[in-house]
Amino acid sequence: MHASRLSRRAVLAGTAAAAALTTVPPLQGRAHAAGVTAATPSYRWRNAVIGGTGFITGVLFHPAVRGLAYARTDIGGAYRWDERAARWTPLTDHLGWDDWNLLGVESLAVDPAHPDRLYLALGTYAQAWAGNGAVLRSEDRGATWTRTDLTVKLGGNEDGRGAGERLLVDPRDSGTLWLGTRHDGLLKSSDRGATWAVVSGFPATASASGQGVTFLAAVGRAVYAGWGDGDGTATAVNLYRTTDGATWEPVPGQPTGTSAKVPIRAAHDRHTRELYVTYADAPGPNGQAAGSVHKLATATDRWTDVTPVQPGGSDTFGYGGVDVDARRAGTVVVSTNNRWAEGDTVFRSTDGGRTWASLKDVAVFDVSETPFLDWGEDRPKFGWWIQALALDPYDSKHLVYGTGATLYGTRDLRRWAPRIRGLEETAVRRLISPPAGEAHLISGVGDIGVMYHERLTASPSRGMATNPVFGSATGLAQAAAKPAYVVRAGWGDHGNGAYSHDGGRTWAPFTAQPDIAKNAPGPIATSADGSTLLWSFVHWDGTKYAAHRSTDNGATWSEVSSFPKGATPVADPADPTLFYAYDTDTGTLHASTDSGRSFTARAGGLPSGDDQFQLAAAPGRSGDLWLSVKWNGLYRSTDGGVTFDKVASCWASYTLGFGKAADGADYPAVYQVGSTETITAVYRSDDAAGTWVRINDDAHQWGWIGEVITGDPRVYGRVYLGTNGRGIQYGEPV
Repeated sequence: MHASRLSRRAVLAGTAAAAALTTVPPLQGRAHAAGVTAATPSYRWRNAVIGGTGFITGVLFHPAVRGLAYARTDIGGAYRWDERAARWTPLTDHLGWDDWNLLGVESLAVDPAHPDRLYLALGTYAQAWAGNGAVLRSEDRGATWTRTDLTVKLGGNEDGRGAGERLLVDPRDSGTLWLGTRHDGLLKSSDRGATWAVVSGFPATASASGQGVTFLAAVGRAVYAGWGDGDGTATAVNLYRTTDGATWEPVPGQPTGTSAKVPIRAAHDRHTRELYVTYADAPGPNGQAAGSVHKLATATDRWTDVTPVQPGGSDTFGYGGVDVDARRAGTVVVSTNNRWAEGDTVFRSTDGGRTWASLKDVAVFDVSETPFLDWGEDRPKFGWWIQALALDPYDSKHLVYGTGATLYGTRDLRRWAPRIRGLEETAVRRLISPPAGEAHLISGVGDIGVMYHERLTASPSRGMATNPVFGSATGLAQAAAKPAYVVRAGWGDHGNGAYSHDGGRTWAPFTAQPDIAKNAPGPIATSADGSTLLWSFVHWDGTKYAAHRSTDNGATWSEVSSFPKGATPVADPADPTLFYAYDTDTGTLHASTDSGRSFTARAGGLPSGDDQFQLAAAPGRSGDLWLSVKWNGLYRSTDGGVTFDKVASCWASYTLGFGKAADGADYPAVYQVGSTETITAVYRSDDAAGTWVRINDDAHQWGWIGEVITGDPRVYGRVYLGTNGRGIQYGEPV
C-alpha cells in the first residue's frame, strides 16, 4: 500500500442521507439506454452461510444495556448483536457502489447515557486513490442513519486496524464527540457528529505514513489518547490526556522503549481507578515482535509493568486486546497478537495483573457449527490476530475475542464456540452453481479457498476444500458436459491446483504443476468434456506469464505461447475443442479451435486497459459470448468472437452470469452488476438483455460487488452474488 499524504485540515460540515441511491462514476456525454423494465420484483436477500472468515477488529458491549453489543470489521461493515436471536444484524448493507470505501469500519462508539445512540467512523483505506471517510450516527441502534462526509481519510483495513476505538463520546458531555485520525490529528464535534473540526491544541504532530491516534478512552471525566507515531525512544510520548476537554498533555512517567512503542488498546477499571494499556513494537495485526502491558494508577500517575509473559527468542509477539471486569475489581484480560511460535492466547488476572493464567491452557473448542475452523493440531486452535477482546459488563464469565477468521465466545471461561451467526465477511472471488448434484453452490473465496455448499443456510460440513488446502482461491471451473469434474487453483499448502471427480465433494492435487504456478497461480478452465485444462498465471503484483495446458488431468503441462499472457481462459460450454480468452491489454478476443493448443486473434478494437474486464459464455450454446467492460458497457458475440455488438440496454457492466430461464423463455436468465440508468445495481434480464429489472434494493447494496455473479441453473430467479467483504449474498423472488 502507498502511504497517504494528506495535509492537516478542517473537516467539511454537512450531512447526507446514508441510504441515498448510489451513482456510478460520471461519464460525460453518455446517454442512458432505453429498455429498462420499470417494475422492480420483490427479492429476499440472505447470506449463504460460511461463518465469519474475516478479521473482527473490534467488539463493544454497551455499558448500560444488558445483551447489547456491536462489532466492527476491516472490510465487511458493522453489526449489532441480537441477544434473543443469538445472531448479528448487519448495519451497513445499505452502503452502495460509490460508497464501497465505507465498508471498512475504523471505529464505533456508544453513548452510555443514551443507549439508542450509535456512531460509526467509516473508511477502508487512507491512500490517495481512496475516498474520504464518513461518520454515521443513529438514534435507533443502527436501524436508520444520518451521515456526515469528512474531508479526511480513515483506514479500517490499514495496519493498526485492530487497535482501540478512535471514536469516543465525551464523558462530560453527550453532545461532544472525539475522532482520532491516522494522518490528520484529532477531530472534535460539538453537535453530536454533524460537523467536525481539527483540535488545534492537540500536541502531537500527525505523520503522513504513521498511525496517529490509536485509541481514545474515557477515564472518569478525562479522555486519554494513544499516539502511535512515537519512535520508541526514552523521550517519546505515546499517551496524552485532557481533563477539561480543552488542553492536552503527555501522561507523565509513561513506558517507553521498543516493547512500548505503539499503544494498542486501553481499558479503565473504575473500581481501582487504574488504566490498563497494551503495547507492541508495531501497530499490527502483522509485524509485531515485542510488546508489554502496563497499568496506570490515574490518581497518582504511578505506572506498573504487569506484562504476563515477556516476548523473547523465537517466541515473538505483541499485546493486543484488553478489557476489565465491570463487576469485579482488579479482574482484567489481555491478548497476545502475532504469536506464531507458541500460538496466541488470552491471559486473565484477578489480582490487578500480579499473576496471570492463560485461558488457552484449559480451553475446549466446539467448531461444529463452522467446520472450516477445524484445521487440525498443526495450526493454533485458539486463533490469530487477537486484538478485539471484550468482557460482558453484566456477566464476568462472558468473554469474546475476534480473530482473523471468526469471533469466539465463552460463558464459563473454558468452553469456547464461534459467536458468528449473521456475521459474514468473506471476500468472494469465484462462484459455480452446478446444473445437477447435491450442492447448488461451490465458492472460491479469499483466505479460505474453496467450499462445497450442501446447504445455503449452514456452514459447509466439509469446511475448506482440502488436499491441498488453499489460502485464497484464484480459479474455479466445472466441465459443462461433465459436471462431476471440477478444477480449482489458488495459493495452496501442498500445490496450487486440484481436481474433483465428484462435483467438488472431495479433491486431489494435480500430480504436477508448472514452476510458475508456485508463485503466480491464476484462473483455470476445463473443456466441456473435462479432457483439457488451461491454466493462466498472474502474480499478485500484476506480472503476467504464459498459460499452460494439460490433457492428462494435471500430470504434465505444456506452455501455450499464443495464449494472451494473464488472460482468463473460458471454455466453450458446448464444443470441447473451443476455448476463448480476452486480451485486456489490446482489446482483442482470441480463440482456439484445437483444444487450447494454439490461439488466434479474432475481434479487435474492443475496450482495453483494465484487467478486470470479464468474458462469459452462455450455457448450452457454442460461441455465444458476453463481454463486460465496466463503464464501457456490455458486448455480445454469437459467432465465437469473430464479431461483437454493443448491447444497447445498459451502459455499464461489471460482472455477468446466467441462470435458469423464465417459464416460456428460450434463453437463460442473465444477471449482472451494472448500470442501466443512473445507479449501479444488481439486474436480471429474461429476454437476452433486451430489458432489465433491478432485483436488489437500497437496503441491500453491500458496497463493491463487481467481482462475480451467477444464477442457479435449477431454480429460476435465484442468483448468487460475490461481495468484497459481505460474503456470498443470494437472492430469490418472493
